[in-house]
Amino acid sequence: MIKVLRGNPTPEELAVAIAVVRARAAAAAAAAEAPGPPAARAAWSDPARTVPRAPRTPGPHAWRTSYWPA
Repeated sequence: MIKVLRGNPTPEELAVAIAVVRARAAAAAAAAEAPGPPAARAAWSDPARTVPRAPRTPGPHAWRTSYWPA
């Protein structure tokens, strides 16, 4: 229920106000029903992290990461 507390709106102004309220309520209901984006995978559960990577740039300690035993 909508109640006018101040002023004396014309029927057209009241119709516009009600249309805006109904449109916002419909948009909120549609947003609640729509599925959101998939949840981001946590870094610790990402299978790509178990794949060994080559060193980014060869350097004095690159030999340490050149071979990863299984």
